[in-house]
Amino acid sequence: MALARKDFAILDKFKFETQPVGIKYFTKAPEAIKHVDRKITFCEMLKAAQGGEEFYAEAQDHSCDAGSYVLGQTGIDDRYINGEFGAGLGVFCDTRAAGRLYHYIPRIEKGAVGYAAFSPLNRLTFDPDVLVILANTAQAEILLRAMSYKTGRMWLSRYSAAIGCAWLFVYPFLSGEINFISTGLGFGMRRRKLFPEGLQFISIPFDQLPSMLETLNEMPWVPEPFKPDGLQYVKNLRLKLGLE
Repeated sequence: MALARKDFAILDKFKFETQPVGIKYFTKAPEAIKHVDRKITFCEMLKAAQGGEEFYAEAQDHSCDAGSYVLGQTGIDDRYINGEFGAGLGVFCDTRAAGRLYHYIPRIEKGAVGYAAFSPLNRLTFDPDVLVILANTAQAEILLRAMSYKTGRMWLSRYSAAIGCAWLFVYPFLSGEINFISTGLGFGMRRRKLFPEGLQFISIPFDQLPSMLETLNEMPWVPEPFKPDGLQYVKNLRLKLGLE
């Protein structure tokens, strides 16, 4: 289901301090979007789009090998895969621990993605493959509750000590699962000091977006138990159900 700008209007109600960012993967360079004008890491692309930039990037534009690797655009040096680099950075205690990372991080198959486009939501001109939202805890609770409101779906966060970009941008796209991650975790983004600590990334894949947006329009954002008389409401419900 292709989404139009009006479909995202419900997100304006959150008044996010940082613009959500749409990401789309292309096999050919998109004509209506400018090419990024500098070498940049995958995670820095998100930061740039949050700041209002709209652009696309190809393999040669990545200044960190991990970004083009998880997109399936390039291979990666054996010294990453055997753990020498990760152990050398101090992310892991030794090469065997560091090398394990490359056996489970999500990666798109070679040839599937040639270009990745980033756009802030207020400039979005494409139907995103992944929408990444930076939210405070209260906003994140509403978004995650919308995910499970009609389905009972489990909330599950997946991440790794390094190559965090794979879990934000690739894992939701491949799995169809919403992922959420606390800022301040992940070696590269923390080292670069890209995002304020203590917030939540909510990464939503294309196949979950329509239902989540629809649910946000229908679901009560503030349940009765959260309101000032919430304790009495819960007590009355227990009485009604014969639980007291």
